[in-house]
Amino acid sequence: MDLGFWLVQAFNGISYGALLFLVGSGLTLIFGVMRIVNLSHGAYFLWGGYIALSVIGATGSWALSLPVAALAVAVIGMVMERVFLRPLGFDPLRQLLLTVGFAFLFQQGALDIWGGNNMDINPPRVLTQSVVIAGMYLPLYRLFMIGMAVAIGLLLWLVMEKTRMGATVRATVDDAQMARGVGINTNRISMFIFALGAFLAALGGVIGGAFLGIYPGLDFEMLPLGFAVVIIGGLGSLGGAAIGALVVGLADNFGKALFPEVSYFTLYAPMVCILAIKPTGLFGRQ
Repeated sequence: MDLGFWLVQAFNGISYGALLFLVGSGLTLIFGVMRIVNLSHGAYFLWGGYIALSVIGATGSWALSLPVAALAVAVIGMVMERVFLRPLGFDPLRQLLLTVGFAFLFQQGALDIWGGNNMDINPPRVLTQSVVIAGMYLPLYRLFMIGMAVAIGLLLWLVMEKTRMGATVRATVDDAQMARGVGINTNRISMFIFALGAFLAALGGVIGGAFLGIYPGLDFEMLPLGFAVVIIGGLGSLGGAAIGALVVGLADNFGKALFPEVSYFTLYAPMVCILAIKPTGLFGRQ
């Protein structure tokens, strides 16, 4: 195994981690603000890909499918939070059961609407090419995935750290009761964050659809990976989610390349170690 092998595997792991960041960042934002473990989050990823396929079929535009699919799923998430989750109040068990029910409901709905065949999202031809960097052929689409994750991560950081909206979100995360006492509408903040989490997951579904394909069961494949990202990075930590996604992406890719027989062990071993050492994650809130 020469240096080129390690570099290519590292690049593939980073690009996969970029996709996982879109899933994990939405999960960690929802938990950080609302303390909801959303088990229907993988369904947002799946529906984002399926809706994108419908948009592409109707308009022929892949670029248009990105915002349309993400916004459509964000609206679904907003309705789900406002109509079903908010009346439950802070009841973790009922919230967990409700999101599990929605996960199966969304899965069956996708099967009824789009069928059970495997589908692929075809990006523009320019993104299907490769570029040569230091003698290595790197797929341009993987570079696009990394660029999107970096851009979205920076945008989220700027919003959360440099704007009034971000200040109200941080106040709600730190002490929701105190935030309500100073006039912050925490219900509106919760609805916005839940919709944003759904938006990010659906955007990941559109981007990942050209990378992984879209098929029944993909939602339950992505969900544990998203939770692994959140657990490693820390519940409620956006920066931790970025590092957790990088760890999971690299562990998955190197595990499959070097130890295919025990690849699941190499993938989830970091998560188990973090839970054993520090239950909140390396970068989580105490």
